[in-house]
Amino acid sequence: MTQRVAVFVLGMLFAMAGCAREEEAGGIPTPVFDEKPEYVDFYWTAWDQAKAHIKEQPGLVQPRYMDEGFRDDAIWIWDSEFMVMFCKYAPKVFPGIQTLDNFYYTFHENAGSPISIQHPDNPPFFAWVESDYYKFTGDKAHIKQLLTETRFLQRHFDLFNTMNHDTQFPFPISRDGIRIEYKGIGYNWNRWQSGMDNTPRVREMPLFWVDAISQQALSALYISRLAGMAGDAATEQEYKAKYEDLKEKVNTYYWDDRDSCYYDIRESDLSKTRILTPASFWPMLAEIPSQEQAAAMVRFALQDNKLGGPLPWTSVSRDDEMFDPDGNYWRGSIWLPTAYMGIKALEKYGFFEEANRNARDILEHMWQTYVQYDPHTIWECYSPTKPEPSSKHTGSGSQVKAVKADFCGWSALGPISLFIENVLGFYDVDALTGAVRWNLHQSCRHGIQKLSFGDITTDILYDDGRVTVISNKPYTLYINGEEHAIRKGKNTLSAQPATSSR
Repeated sequence: MTQRVAVFVLGMLFAMAGCAREEEAGGIPTPVFDEKPEYVDFYWTAWDQAKAHIKEQPGLVQPRYMDEGFRDDAIWIWDSEFMVMFCKYAPKVFPGIQTLDNFYYTFHENAGSPISIQHPDNPPFFAWVESDYYKFTGDKAHIKQLLTETRFLQRHFDLFNTMNHDTQFPFPISRDGIRIEYKGIGYNWNRWQSGMDNTPRVREMPLFWVDAISQQALSALYISRLAGMAGDAATEQEYKAKYEDLKEKVNTYYWDDRDSCYYDIRESDLSKTRILTPASFWPMLAEIPSQEQAAAMVRFALQDNKLGGPLPWTSVSRDDEMFDPDGNYWRGSIWLPTAYMGIKALEKYGFFEEANRNARDILEHMWQTYVQYDPHTIWECYSPTKPEPSSKHTGSGSQVKAVKADFCGWSALGPISLFIENVLGFYDVDALTGAVRWNLHQSCRHGIQKLSFGDITTDILYDDGRVTVISNKPYTLYINGEEHAIRKGKNTLSAQPATSSR
C-alpha cells in the first residue's frame, strides 16, 4: 500500500470514528489543528490505547491503575511517573496520580503488593510530576497529605540515598535486585535500574551517574516548592538546602568545560566519560546550569551529529561508536520519556523555538511510523533513521523488531502532551494562579476545547488574527507573554503568531 493510499484509508477510518470518540471522551480536551488534522486523529488513538491500559489488580493499594504496557506482573516507577504527565489532562478518567500510591504505600507503609515493583531504585522524580499534576488540579489537600502527613516525597528522597544491594523489601522485586549506592558526590547505579537498559554508558563503569544525582536534585527542588505551597516553611528550607548542595556537586564534578555539557564521571578518578545521551539534560530540567551554561549546552548537544537533527533526542549521540541506526533499544532509539524530559528542560531556559521544533519533528516521526509501518500503532520506542519502531537486541547477536506495540504507556506523551504543549503551544496551565500561557506560533486555525484545570473549563481557538475564548469562569490568558483577562462566557481577542517560537 502506498503512503498516500494508507493515509487516505486511515483518514476515512478516523473520520468515521472521530465523532463517536469525542462524544465518549467526557473529561478529555479536544484539540484543533487545521494544518494537519491527522495529528488530532492520532491524539485520539493515543487516548484509546491508554484507556486499554487501565488495569484492575486486586490486592494493590490502588487496584485501578495505569499499566505501562510491558508486563502484567510488574509495575515500573519511572514509567508510572511519566504517564502522569499525560493523564493530567483527563484526571477524572485516567488514574495517573492514583497509580503512584502503589509505590508510596508499598515502599513506606508496608502495604504489600501482589505484583513486583520492577527496580525499586528506578529514577525517583515523584515530586516533579506531583507538582505538575497539582498545577492542573489545584488539589492542595493531596499535596498537604504528601508533604506534611505521610511525608512520602521526603521519605522516598531519603530511601534513594540509603538503598543498596543489602536492602530488603517485604514485597517482590526484580531478580536483578538493588544496584543504587550513594557515595557522597554521586550514585553508583546500573543500566536496568537507570531505565536505560543497554545504554553505551555502561562501557565506562563503575560510574557516578549524572541522571541519578540530578533526579535527586530535581526532587529536592520540587519538594521545597511544594512545601512552600503547603505552608511548611521548615521542610521548604530543609529541601532548598539539600537542592543547593546537590546543585553545587553537579556543577563541580559533572560539568565539562570542553564540551559545555554534563556527563557521567568515572568513580576511579572522577573524569568525565563524554558519552552523550539525553541523561545529560536531567541537570537542565533540575535548573542546575546558569543561562550561559544552558545555551552552550544546547549549541553543543543538539547538533545534527549529536542528539539533534531532523529526528532528535536519540538515546545516544549519533557520533558515538555504539550508535545503531536501527535503534537497538537504548543505543540510538528515540524514546518518548527522555525526549519529553529534554524538551521540558529546554523550556525551563526559554528555548521554546528548539523545544517546539523538536516536538513537531518527533510527533511527525511517530505519525509517519503509524501510517507506513504495519501494524499501525504506537510503539515503545522508535528508529532514529526511518519511520519504523526500533530494533531490539535479542541477546543472541541478532536484532529483531521486538519493541512493544500499543505502548501508551509513556509513548502517549508524544501524541498527547507534546501535541498540546508544543505543537499547539499551551505550554503552561496553572490552576493555582488561574492562568494559561500560550506560545502562539502556528498560523493555521488551531486551539483546544474543553481544557480543564482546577474548576475552570475553557475553549481557546485562534483563526486568522482572532482568538476566541469561552470559559465557565474568569482566568488569565497569556499569549506570547501578553496578559489578557478572560471573563466568564465568550471573549474575542486580537493576536498574531510569534515570528519565532519564544
